[in-house]
Amino acid sequence: MMRTAFAALTLALCPIGGAFAQQPANNLNDQQTMGRQVFAQSCGVCHLVASLNAKTYGPPLDKAAANGDDSIMREYIENGTPRMPAFKYYLKSSEIDAIIAYVRTVPTPAPAAR
Repeated sequence: MMRTAFAALTLALCPIGGAFAQQPANNLNDQQTMGRQVFAQSCGVCHLVASLNAKTYGPPLDKAAANGDDSIMREYIENGTPRMPAFKYYLKSSEIDAIIAYVRTVPTPAPAAR
């Protein structure tokens, strides 16, 4: 019975591992670590690759997002876009700073081989 419960719990938590698929090595500072957590909770539903080949709503984000310009990224997060909600009333300024700091650590993926 315990093995069945453990197996069910393990399977239930497997998709969570996909939420951090874009994370770099674990050499993040405290702000970047908080940014990774807030990103996974608030942005991941649209910007992280889903685990069961589901389509994402928004583009995957990496250090080249918003052309590498933190002020543009802040504008997008705070005020949204026609396809993205605004988060200025949901996230604190420090959380937005942390998200930006984290996203700037995510490596740009290599171009697909042809």
